Amino acid sequence: MTDSPTFTRDGASNLDQTLRPNSWEEYIGQPKTKENLRILLTAARERGHAAEHILLYGPPGLGKTTLAHLISKTLGTNMRTTSGPAIERVGDLAAILTNLSPGDVLFIDEIHRLSKSIEEVLYPAMESGVLDIIIGKGPSARTVQLELPPFTLVAATTRISLLSSPLRSRFSGGTFRLEFYSDEELAQILERSAELLAVPANKELFLDIATRCRATPRTANYLLKRCRDLAQLDQCELSKDIVDRTFELLEIDRLGLNAPDRAVLLTIIDKFGGGPVGLNTIAAATGEEQSTIEDVIEPYLIRQGLLERTPRGRIASPQAYSHIEKS
Repeated sequence: MTDSPTFTRDGASNLDQTLRPNSWEEYIGQPKTKENLRILLTAARERGHAAEHILLYGPPGLGKTTLAHLISKTLGTNMRTTSGPAIERVGDLAAILTNLSPGDVLFIDEIHRLSKSIEEVLYPAMESGVLDIIIGKGPSARTVQLELPPFTLVAATTRISLLSSPLRSRFSGGTFRLEFYSDEELAQILERSAELLAVPANKELFLDIATRCRATPRTANYLLKRCRDLAQLDQCELSKDIVDRTFELLEIDRLGLNAPDRAVLLTIIDKFGGGPVGLNTIAAATGEEQSTIEDVIEPYLIRQGLLERTPRGRIASPQAYSHIEKS
C-alpha cells in the first residue's frame, strides 16, 4: 500500500495573491490611470482625509482588483472586499459599512450587479457619510440615520453601462477606464511573473507568449503557468519547443484564437459563404450560447479585424480567410 501524497499550498496557485504587484513601480501598463490615482491618493493622504470614491471599468483581467489593492496600500489603510452579487439585502450593506474603520477602502467588484434598492441606500453613504435604514412597514415605519466612518469606495465593473447615472455621478474621485495591453507590456509582466515563479526563460519567449494573450495580463499569467507545467513534466527549462507544444495542446494559434473562436469563423466562412449570417444561426451551428459568442468570442475577433458586425449579420473579413488558411 503506497503512502498518500502530501499536498501543500502552491505559492503560485493563486495568481491574484502570488503575482499581484505590491507597488506602483511593479504595476506595468495603464500609465495615465496610475498617474491620476497617484496624485489623488497622495494628496488625500497628506491631508489626512479619506480619498474620494473611485470607479474602475474595463474588460476582465486588466488589473482592476490589483489597482484596488494598491490604492489601499497607498492610503495605508485596510481593504474590505465584497461583490455586487454578494450584497443581496440592505442589511448586508449596512453590516459591511458599519464595520468599517476610519479611512478604510471598501472594494466592490461587479458593482453593476447591485440591485436598485441597494444602490439607493449606497447614495447617501457615499455622498454624506450616513446610512438611512427604514425600520418597520406602513404608517409606523421610521427612518434611522447612522453616521458612518469616512471611507473610500473603490468599485469595479465590466459593464459600466448597467450602472445608473446617479450612482456613476457619486464617484467624485474619478472614473477610470483600463485599456488593453500591448505585447511589449505583457512581455514585461511575463518576465516579472516568471521570476516570481522561478521559471527561467529569455525575453524572446515572453514576447512569443504575449502575442497570444488577447492583450490581457490575466491570460498571460495563465499561459505562462501552463508552459511551466509542461516544462516541469519534461524536466527541462522553458524553451520555444515547450511554448509551441503548450499552445498546441491548448489549441491556441498565433493570434491567440482558441478552438471556439476558430469554430465561429469557420462556420461563417464554410457554411454561410463568409456571411452575412445572424447570431442565432451561428449559435445553432456551433453549439455555443448566443451570450458567449456575443460577449466573449466576438469582441476579440472584431478587435483582430477578423469579423464585422453589420445590420444584416456577421461577416468574415478578408483577414479571417487569410488567417484560417495559414492555421
